[in-house]
Amino acid sequence: MAEFPIQYAERIRTLPPYLFAAIDDMKRKAIERGMDIINLGIGDPDLPTPEPIIESLRRAAGNPKHHQYPSYDGMLSFRTAVADWYQRRFGVTLDPKTEVVTLIGSKEGIGHVPLAFVDPGDIVLIPSPGYPVYPVATSFAGGISYTMPLTKENGFLPDLSAIPKDIAQKAKMMFLNSPNNPTSVVASKEFFKKVVDFAREHQIIVCHDAAYSEIYYDGNRPASFMEAAGAKDVGVEFHSLSKTYNMTGWRIGFAVGRKEVIAGLGKVKTNIDSGVFQAIQEAGITALQLDDSVTEGLRTIYQERRDVLVPGLKAMGLELDSPPAAFYVWIGVPKGFTSASFTAHLIEKAGIVTTPGNGFGDPGEGYIRMTVTTTKDKLAEAVERMKKIGW
Repeated sequence: MAEFPIQYAERIRTLPPYLFAAIDDMKRKAIERGMDIINLGIGDPDLPTPEPIIESLRRAAGNPKHHQYPSYDGMLSFRTAVADWYQRRFGVTLDPKTEVVTLIGSKEGIGHVPLAFVDPGDIVLIPSPGYPVYPVATSFAGGISYTMPLTKENGFLPDLSAIPKDIAQKAKMMFLNSPNNPTSVVASKEFFKKVVDFAREHQIIVCHDAAYSEIYYDGNRPASFMEAAGAKDVGVEFHSLSKTYNMTGWRIGFAVGRKEVIAGLGKVKTNIDSGVFQAIQEAGITALQLDDSVTEGLRTIYQERRDVLVPGLKAMGLELDSPPAAFYVWIGVPKGFTSASFTAHLIEKAGIVTTPGNGFGDPGEGYIRMTVTTTKDKLAEAVERMKKIGW
């Protein structure tokens, strides 16, 4: 075959290396050596989607009215179910017609929202370590990412006072994430109020990623950014059914908040996608109307797993806090290791796949991330393997 003569576009050529490429290569080599792999690297729920949601899809998929193009912004009935869920869960009132838009998973909305508001050269404030889509989406829109380091000294929250005045004045947008991936830290309502004041002062759109808000422990419910006074004036919140109801493959989520931002995102979607299959939206309505016993059951399982992994890691002298939410454990690497070298050590010597912290941004160096999206037995086995190999 002749050599392909055309280069990738600059926006592709300048992408950072794929986070899991090197890990996948090390994992493949370990499997070739006959090693049994325990994968604690990917945040993908291992539990099945609740049966009422599946049955709702079965029924809806048989309805011919759902076989045509859906609306771009989503069925009003789904958006109403979102608004009702926000009222029950957070006490937040939303207009489903103008303040809610359906997404093909929250990742899609996060990836597209800069296209609606960020011009080439505009600054976007990005938490780091953080979800890699924030800086990539910024780059695709021609924006410039300004990193807000999440450090242990500041409780792994952005230090708004450390953002230079000239950067704040030029910034167009800010991404936030609570409960946080990868650190699992939860922001308080008081912190969100500071964000609202900061955004109002500097005329910044806040985009809060709340994908993990329903995975929490010890009964301590995380707040929604929308609960902060004035939040709906300055920004939007992205949510997903993926983690809450084990629906990662279904690709359905939503954004809520300031109607002009929702409208801008809707304009992008109108020109890029054709909406979510309506049968999946019907299943989403069923999910949002389930009582808390379903999500409480999932939280109980994750908490039991957390309480196997965390004490085991601490007993080995590793530095970490027990996560209050999400299903990630953020672990300081032992002396003498980097994030990458400790990740390699665990794969090669113990067959345990983790994620290096620097893959989420430079401030993540010195940490690795583990997930609890596997069984208690596997987590206990991972701890035993780590004890045997030492470091």
